[in-house]
Order: sequence, then structure tokens, then C-alpha cells
Amino acid sequence: MTPLDAHSDFAQTAAMIDGLDAVVSVDTSIAHLAGALGKPVFVLLPYAPDWRWGIAGERTPWYPTVRLFRQPAIGDWGGAVEALRAALRESVSEV
Repeated sequence: MTPLDAHSDFAQTAAMIDGLDAVVSVDTSIAHLAGALGKPVFVLLPYAPDWRWGIAGERTPWYPTVRLFRQPAIGDWGGAVEALRAALRESVSEV
């Protein structure tokens, strides 16, 4: 169980997210909530993502603080995770 599992509604989850520096997620309600709250969000997406994320690019018009990491090929999570890892290293070194 993660700390977010212990919360029963979006208000409690939003309060927990508010205390974080950033959120790393796949396409879940947590990613959307964190983006709506303006938190930096790193989202891993499959090669063929949900329509809301568009078909290309690292950004979304829905949430300006969200950065997208897409599978470069079907089933290639390694490529997406490596790009995420590099971005996280970069963001930490900026602090």
C-alpha cells in the first residue's frame, strides 16, 4: 500500500500531492490531479496513448507542468524509463 492508497477522496489525495516536489506516474487520475494542481508531473505513456495526451511530443495543452515520456516503440518501456531517468537527473541538478 502506498500513502496515496490510504486516502479515500481527491481532496485528501490533493493535500498529499501538495506536499510533494513532483509526481512520477503512468496515465492515472493521480497524474491528472497533480497536473491540475500545477505540480511538476512526469508521465510515462504507452506507444499508443489515450487521446488526451495526443500522439506526439513531450507537452500537453491540458497541463503546462506535465512532461510526457512516450514508449519509442510498442513494448519499449526501457526507452521511456531511460528518458524519464535523464529528465529526473536534470531536474534534481537544477535544484
